[in-house]
Amino acid sequence: MFSKKLFGQRILEQRKKQKKTQQDLANLLGVGKSHISEIEHGNRTTTAEKIAQICDYFKVSADYLLGLSDNPKPRK
Repeated sequence: MFSKKLFGQRILEQRKKQKKTQQDLANLLGVGKSHISEIEHGNRTTTAEKIAQICDYFKVSADYLLGLSDNPKPRK
């Protein structure tokens, strides 16, 4: 089951792991830094298109970000 909190935690985890700032991610998605903060705190989600961009940017699977899998590696 989808959890905004887990979604946000995984984005935060990947962002910090790859030493990116909220502003870096906001620039990629064309949103404000506060939007990224709200996602990371589990208060907001985003569109499927933006989730695909995040997955490509961090090289993780959508299933992982969405909490459907614990394996962050994208399928080939």
